[in-house]
Amino acid sequence: MMLNVASWNVNGLRACMDKGFMDFFNRGFDILSLQEIKMNREQAVFVPQGAFDFGDYHQFWYSAEKKGYSGTAVFSKQKPLSASYGMGIEHHDKEGRIITLEYADFYYVNVYTPNSKDGLKRLDYRMEWEDDFRAYVCDLSASGKSVIICGDLNVAHKEIDLKNPKTNTKSAGFTPQERQKMTELLESGFVDTFRHLYPDALDAYSWWSYRAKARDRNIGWRIDYYLVSESLRYNIKEATIYADVLGSDHCPVGLTLDI
Repeated sequence: MMLNVASWNVNGLRACMDKGFMDFFNRGFDILSLQEIKMNREQAVFVPQGAFDFGDYHQFWYSAEKKGYSGTAVFSKQKPLSASYGMGIEHHDKEGRIITLEYADFYYVNVYTPNSKDGLKRLDYRMEWEDDFRAYVCDLSASGKSVIICGDLNVAHKEIDLKNPKTNTKSAGFTPQERQKMTELLESGFVDTFRHLYPDALDAYSWWSYRAKARDRNIGWRIDYYLVSESLRYNIKEATIYADVLGSDHCPVGLTLDI
């Protein structure tokens, strides 16, 4: 069976609703994952009637304790066997960053990795998070099921993954420390699906600063990913960056798997 999935950091779902979100939603993905929703499910009643019409999709929302901040959501055509929220570590699980759905043959993990922030104020915490997240997904892999990880991982892994690598080595999202953690995650048994299919693709980005017309000039970063277990490497049929989809400072990314 072909599994067609997508992931999008919407940078505020209510705002994105006014910028064409439902046009993308209505493409009919088997699973659609969102990051940085900045709302909880109950707030949907305060928008115009019908704006949040997700039809027959099974909905999973995980909001941050802090209002208007972070948060994730997943919409799935098929009802999963189970759903869990967070990674089971209390001080990590206050910002609504991880939703895990279990299906018969795989786990699907939607994640919004913490940003290290200007001045790298949160880099030390980010390093702790990275180690704990890697342990979490490796534990899922140890169950014997394949794992699909998607979301805003807040790191451009290689120089090819951002427009200006030389001037960003001390910028959040491209520090040696963050890039090394991504390397360690991949080496623990995961494949970057886009780079698997397109190892040399240039100017393939998923996030652009709102400053200096960066998107118009395609001065961007690839920080949104689909990773899959090594066992699925040869099941990857397509990996897509929907760079033409507007509505956020990120664009969606997608994956088609024969699973």
